[in-house]
Amino acid sequence: MRLSELHSGQSATVLKVTGHGGFRRRIIEMGFVRGQRVEVILNAPLKDPIEYRIMGYDVSLRRSEAEMVIVLSDEEAEALLKGGEELTPYAEEAPYTSLDEVVNRRSHTITVALVGNPNSGKTSLFNAISGGHEHVGNYSGVTVGAKCGVRHYKGYRFEITDLPGTYALSAYTPEECYVRAHIAENQPDVIINAVVASNLERNLYLTTELIDMNPRMVVALNMYDELCATGANLDYDSLGRMLGVPMVPVEARNRKGIDELLDTIIAVFEGRDERVRHIHINQGTLIEKGIQRLRQGLANHPIALPQCFPPRYLALKLLECDREVEQQLQVADHSALSTIRKEVAEQISAELGEDIETALANRKYGFISGALKETFTPGRQSEQSTTTVIDAFVTHKLWGFPIFFLVMGLMFWCTFSLGAYPQAWIDWLVGWLGGAVDALLPAGVLRDLVVDGIIGGVGSVIVFLPNIMILYLFISFMEDSGYLARAAFIMDRVMHRAGLHGKSFIPLIMGFGCNVPAIMACRTIESHTSRLITIFITPFMACSARIPVFVLLCGAFFPTMGGWVMTGLYVLGVLMAILTARMIRKFLHMVDETPFVMELPPYRMPTWKNTLSHMWDKCAQYLRKMGGMILVASVIVWFLSAYPRSEVQQIPNEQHYENSYLGRLGKTCQPIFEPLGLNWKAGVALLSGLPAKEIIVSTVGVLYTDEQPEASEENLGSKIVASGDYNPASALAFLVFVLLYFPCIATIAAIGSEAGWKWAVGAVLYDTALAWGVAWVVYHVVGWLM
Repeated sequence: MRLSELHSGQSATVLKVTGHGGFRRRIIEMGFVRGQRVEVILNAPLKDPIEYRIMGYDVSLRRSEAEMVIVLSDEEAEALLKGGEELTPYAEEAPYTSLDEVVNRRSHTITVALVGNPNSGKTSLFNAISGGHEHVGNYSGVTVGAKCGVRHYKGYRFEITDLPGTYALSAYTPEECYVRAHIAENQPDVIINAVVASNLERNLYLTTELIDMNPRMVVALNMYDELCATGANLDYDSLGRMLGVPMVPVEARNRKGIDELLDTIIAVFEGRDERVRHIHINQGTLIEKGIQRLRQGLANHPIALPQCFPPRYLALKLLECDREVEQQLQVADHSALSTIRKEVAEQISAELGEDIETALANRKYGFISGALKETFTPGRQSEQSTTTVIDAFVTHKLWGFPIFFLVMGLMFWCTFSLGAYPQAWIDWLVGWLGGAVDALLPAGVLRDLVVDGIIGGVGSVIVFLPNIMILYLFISFMEDSGYLARAAFIMDRVMHRAGLHGKSFIPLIMGFGCNVPAIMACRTIESHTSRLITIFITPFMACSARIPVFVLLCGAFFPTMGGWVMTGLYVLGVLMAILTARMIRKFLHMVDETPFVMELPPYRMPTWKNTLSHMWDKCAQYLRKMGGMILVASVIVWFLSAYPRSEVQQIPNEQHYENSYLGRLGKTCQPIFEPLGLNWKAGVALLSGLPAKEIIVSTVGVLYTDEQPEASEENLGSKIVASGDYNPASALAFLVFVLLYFPCIATIAAIGSEAGWKWAVGAVLYDTALAWGVAWVVYHVVGWLM
């Protein structure tokens, strides 16, 4: 807990002091060091400063200063020693035996924030340190939120937070705001700054931003093997001493250098690393005078300065007109600080001939360039030349599109055609299991539930696992290799015609896997309006949950051209997304207010371990659905289709289903779907897809189980064809409706969380209306052609 949270008369033991260098050093000099006892003399609600007694004498701390001291209260220690409920967000490995052990464990917990540019290998580094299995992709935006992990090493507990990739720490993009807010609010003990060793000049700009903040920091020179492969040489120890920040070469993908990195973090945390020192990046005489004027203004400012950042950093951000700092300090246009800033900015602009942001950036890059000239010897650029050669083809204005569509076509063909073989094996296994259970159990409700409800429902969905595995294998490979970023670059012209940027294409491609993480990945889009539009149109991307429906009906009604029909559905989804985006831009007058650049990372050969691991993680999620949501839904659908049970046992299945609760619901909704050539069973299946689209197939599996007794050995597709409920036109209309209508509940929740609930409601209404209209056109046009 924080020292400021203690009440008058309470005592505690100091664990550690957070905050920046100068403030932290002053507090420690006052006696607030690890293991010292502190007592609260007076902490009244409106009193500031607060009075404490430590080391036999009384001291006063401002409330904001006391918040930076982490303590263990006597009440917390007593509860932990008794083995009571944990008061911390993590479980201990063994019970405590003494107060000294409690203090020792708590004070040896190091909170670490992992900060770096996009594509700097942060997530690989996070996995290497924590042993996690987060997805690693070679494009920006893989980390769209904070991921947390834990590592025990040499008696220390590391609590690591992997933050989104960002190029700077200004209040410009959501990622920048998020990272800076995390550093300010959580005050990590040590920051790991992940830097691409082969691209130092660009990556070290973020390092200079962190240096201005003055946290305890270690630079992880990631992908150091790539730098060595070019023949380059870096004296990283000398460079680290220049910057006042220890540097450690690592190869996160191969788990090399991780122990050395953790040893360095411990040394920095304990204050034993002699390389650590705070430097000021000199901005030149003119700008430094302006910074000094603003620091004097801050000293006289009536609002208390936030203790999480040093005054120089606040002055720099004020000079840049940073809106977050302005809000913190309540800087108004007529205030003294605003007047000083305006005078300084005008003077700099007049004498240097450039605005203040450009001037500050130029001097930081100059500082980086000077440091690298003394410590870095460049080698050959083999990787960049390889990347350039490949890009000459895959991003070519003439050949780029054919290559892209060839890759997409190959992905869908393999998903449909190659997946058919293991799909048939699993289908046979499910049929054999159903027959065995049918023969084992006596006739009755239990047998019907197990065979028709559970095995028939869940089994009809699980047979499509191979198709989903193949799709995710392709997507994982494209992500890991860097081709996904090229696909976005290729589609940039198309996306601009839709009123979007090529960067929006990455979440849309991710939507082929699952719409929920795709919507979250939209956070990487700097433009607010582009981000909202991309979120809104992402559900038109046919996610893997729709694959079972597509494969089932395409294989049943279009056996010779199922791959082409499936590809056409995906293309239709993209076209509807583009059309919708253009309509939103035109009719809602949403101007794209922020131009931005899309990064093309170098190509890297993915490791099979990472690619297969990512594929399996997604498939494991699919399998968990089988034992959860889809199992429950299958039982519910079976119950609604089986009851009320008729006293006449010889009643035909068709009549029985029509008289069931499910049939009555379907009959009520039939007028809505009848113009699409669909009967009440199709309507029930579509309604069941609200929780998850896979349930559509499980519902169909329950409805058509034993539909044709003489064809009981046939697969589900054959039973649907034999039922006569569909023809090619109505089957295609059904597929189009499934492609476009309202997203699953998880996707709706994601839209509401990321864009607001009015956008989520709008997506449900618009998508469903569009689905009905397009399906109606498809049904009548195909029927007329046939």
